[in-house]
Amino acid sequence: MNMLEILALNIFSPVVLAFLLGIFMILVKSDMKIPEQVYSIISIYLLFAMGLKDGFDLARSPAPGIGPAALVALFFGIGVPLWAYWILKRFGKLNDSNAISIAIHYGTVSAVTLSATIAFLNEANESFERFMPTLYILMEIPAIAVGLMLAGWKLSNKTQTFPHILREALTGKGFLLLGGGVVVGYIASEPGYRQVEPFFVGLFPGMLTLFMLEMGTQVGHGLPNLRKMGPTLIVFSVLLPLLHGFLGVALSTLIGLSPGGAMIMGAMAASASYITAPPIVEANVPGADVSFALTASLVLTFPFNLTIGLPIYYELARLMAGLA
Repeated sequence: MNMLEILALNIFSPVVLAFLLGIFMILVKSDMKIPEQVYSIISIYLLFAMGLKDGFDLARSPAPGIGPAALVALFFGIGVPLWAYWILKRFGKLNDSNAISIAIHYGTVSAVTLSATIAFLNEANESFERFMPTLYILMEIPAIAVGLMLAGWKLSNKTQTFPHILREALTGKGFLLLGGGVVVGYIASEPGYRQVEPFFVGLFPGMLTLFMLEMGTQVGHGLPNLRKMGPTLIVFSVLLPLLHGFLGVALSTLIGLSPGGAMIMGAMAASASYITAPPIVEANVPGADVSFALTASLVLTFPFNLTIGLPIYYELARLMAGLA
């Protein structure tokens, strides 16, 4: 497939079309809304289903290359919040609170982007290392820890204690559901897993599509907030994901991952959280206006990655694999 075919594959997939439909519904002032309880149930389902499938695959297949891939994930988990904070302070002229808030959002990973990446690879019939989605955890925990340490250093006279940082990282919904799902899938028996497979695997694409419809409505509601963002933050929200995606694909190719695995690493590195990060910022970063970070991550970075970024990372992964 050439780049145009890859773009078409992504844009005309049910996941992206449902997302665009959600935005359109808000623009035409439709009263359609998925109830909050249903939205919460679907998000729980998606995270646990991903973990369950990954844990089962890990237990039943070898995982060569997980060590180097884990180091790459840790590199992004530690590095992204640090250089994102520096860029926002140096070029964005933001105060410490908002710079740290946005750095935490971009250091943590969007589980929805990860789900969309896997759906893209399945649509393209591209295989990938089964351990790749579990590396989400190795980006998430260090990113939260680094962000909270920055907050403790810059916004108070003492840093956050390590037990506090660890508790914040390990009790988040994303970590517990995805990580817990991996553990359950890893230790589950074959007959037990087959009993739940029709629900947690067979229904996954449809549930993701419904979830993306609601995500589209959230982006539609957030479009007016773009007026509050300066040009520097708008450029940051697009160029930084591109840089992270390129770097993630390049490093993954160098350590020998498949194009599919390299694309997942690039997409995770390029993503920004809007589910895990906001409550952590609100509880630990005094003075931060979370709406800035949410507008950047949800209204700009997420749609960019979903519609344009994923095909770019995939094409980069295939191109670099041919050069390696």
